[in-house]
Amino acid sequence: MFEDIKNINHEVHNFKSKSSQEIEDFRISYLGKKGKITLLFNKFKEVPVSDKKEFGKQLNILKTAALDKITTLKSSLNDRPKSSKSNLDYTIPGQPTEIGSRHPITIIRDRITNIFSQIGFNVSEGPEIEDDWHNFTALNFPEEHPARDMQDTFFINKDIALRTHTSSVQVRVMENSQPPIRTISPGRVYRNEAISARAHCFFHQVEGLYIDKDVSFADMKQTLLYFTKAMFGNETKIRLRPSYFPFTEPSAEVDVSCTICNSKGCNVCKYSGWLEIMGCGMVDPNVLENCKIDPDIYSGYAFGMGIERIAQLIYEVNDLRLYSENDLRFLKQFTTESY
Repeated sequence: MFEDIKNINHEVHNFKSKSSQEIEDFRISYLGKKGKITLLFNKFKEVPVSDKKEFGKQLNILKTAALDKITTLKSSLNDRPKSSKSNLDYTIPGQPTEIGSRHPITIIRDRITNIFSQIGFNVSEGPEIEDDWHNFTALNFPEEHPARDMQDTFFINKDIALRTHTSSVQVRVMENSQPPIRTISPGRVYRNEAISARAHCFFHQVEGLYIDKDVSFADMKQTLLYFTKAMFGNETKIRLRPSYFPFTEPSAEVDVSCTICNSKGCNVCKYSGWLEIMGCGMVDPNVLENCKIDPDIYSGYAFGMGIERIAQLIYEVNDLRLYSENDLRFLKQFTTESY
């Protein structure tokens, strides 16, 4: 039997293979239930007592050698480099990656911001949840003003509401800055209105403020003319109509010549040749006093426009609901817009 151990050990030592199937067949042939080494263990009881110790020792050495051989051969298979062959066909055209697009409101907001930044206006931001002082009282809204009514404002409690305009940001700027002040305040605002093609419960504004010594109505008019020409084209004209806002005096509505029909009259401008785009006026002295700015020394103007309104004129989109419905068919139209 010792001769059998020697012969099997020689076979194990000489066995070589690069096939996982051959290695598995080797394992079964030598270590399986009917394998050569397993049969030797079964014959252990036939070995004379005087040889049992040495026979058991040699048999265990043989089994360990066979197991190590199997492990070594399997490891060599795992370490082999993968085949360079591939099922990929690199001649097939690749699938194009869809490029996202900025929202049209974002595009118009950035255009407006860039235009005013070129003439020295910085950007100010503030909270969308405001207290009564910043949203109404500091801006010269009397207690009985209809904007304070529940039909126009989303009140959280008696003194806290969702801001109805970004003029509240201007109040915060005036409270924390000294003139000269030249800033614009873009942001989302909220009004308690029924949602339709022409109105929404939230929309976006850009409001501007300039305060310094000897600021006049003519300064404001020239600034707004510069903006409209930069936004709509050099041929654009403006006109100012008298109006009323609690925080400005005198106040005006700003119209631009209709760029869609070149002022000839169309459905968009209601055949008038003019389109309203914003309100403006000289800052009321009461507002300056509320913000601790001396109205005898300083004066200023303010203006505010709806971003959706400007986008409507640029893109001729007449339904405000499209801007907030996230319909990809609508939004993909703006993919080619420059940043």
